[in-house]
Amino acid sequence: MRILLLGGGGREHALAWKFLGEGHEVTCAPGNPGIAASGAACVPLDIVDATAVIACARTCHAELVVVGPEAPLVAGVADALRAAGFAVFGPGADGAQLEASKAFSKQFFARHGIATAPFFVCATFDEAAAAIASLGGRVVVKADGLAAGKGVVVCDDAASAHEAAREMLDGRFGDAGLRLVIEARLQGREVSLLAITDGKDLCVLPATEDHKSIYDGDRGPNTGGMGTVSPAWVSEALVARAIADVLRPTLAGLAAEGIDYRGVLYAGLMVTPDGTPWLLEYNCRFGDPETQPIMMRWVGNAGELLAAAAAKTLASGAVTWRAETAVCVIVAAPGYPASPRLGEAIGGRLASDARVQIFHAGTRAEGARLVTSGGRVFAVTALGADVHAARAAAYGAADQIEFAGKQLRRDIGLRPSAALFAGAVNAADDA
Repeated sequence: MRILLLGGGGREHALAWKFLGEGHEVTCAPGNPGIAASGAACVPLDIVDATAVIACARTCHAELVVVGPEAPLVAGVADALRAAGFAVFGPGADGAQLEASKAFSKQFFARHGIATAPFFVCATFDEAAAAIASLGGRVVVKADGLAAGKGVVVCDDAASAHEAAREMLDGRFGDAGLRLVIEARLQGREVSLLAITDGKDLCVLPATEDHKSIYDGDRGPNTGGMGTVSPAWVSEALVARAIADVLRPTLAGLAAEGIDYRGVLYAGLMVTPDGTPWLLEYNCRFGDPETQPIMMRWVGNAGELLAAAAAKTLASGAVTWRAETAVCVIVAAPGYPASPRLGEAIGGRLASDARVQIFHAGTRAEGARLVTSGGRVFAVTALGADVHAARAAAYGAADQIEFAGKQLRRDIGLRPSAALFAGAVNAADDA
């Protein structure tokens, strides 16, 4: 099958690697040096320009278009491609509102009885201050729109919440912060649960656990994600409850509102100590860095499954996964997440094999040199018989990558495997 894959980060490298391994022909726009080295054709393209994307799809005779990041979905690129006759994996602009607007999504949850934290939608500082007071000061302040995984501030008191609200409303995230969602903090442990859907049926992928904060011990500001582990700590019973109480009501709600949703429903969940899964938010595409360990563990043909979802012929059923654990460690640029320093020359050893893949997330070629071009530079992902073996392999490869000021967490996969993590709060905001 000929697949056009839109995007150029670590998520897209993992998808391209998986599709190529299945024998599909892949064109990636714009791609990155790692994707090109994997054997995909990479073409420069503005992927939010629907006219340009359609022309590219025609040129490469795409039988399936897979949209990686959220921006083209929010811009309606999937709608334009479908209107032009292409099979597309990714929701239209109406479905992408689940990610594009936290206010829309929270109100959607409320309309359809999906458990979520109490919240207020605010457009002024006075409204925000009243919401903060009503919720007792310990709140989470979220920019309504897309903020590259950084539009969430977890606040310990009213003063810090006021500061976060004022910064967002004053333009910290541009138009994304013109409206805020202020919600009560939930205590528990986060988990990511992704499902592929054609709008009728679901294929639920293995749960993953992300590590959002920049520093070990979950300290410091939120990032787009510093590493992931799959499978996560959750039980089969908990996953079944999340499917019944969160994913299926979401599908029913989308159908009731006339939204034709074909793509990924990525639920960011908080599991409270009583075992209840609460929905923090949705992303409308594959997560990053959740995709990397999922693709490493996926045994079946992902390309064919995504094509079935695009064609609305997805059949519910189990997908086969490796029994092994996959650990993904992000190697980030100095200054990330606030002000990543780019353009650093990359050296060391970047070799991948069947057990360890070095997915490029933020690199570019400058002549014969490879340099950093994003805050998250590599997503080093390894398989192991257990989490300890996978960690050892991932960190062994990450430590051989060299560039000035590189940073990475050293505790990916070290959280307790079963007991709820009392320190976690509802900070989900994937990039």
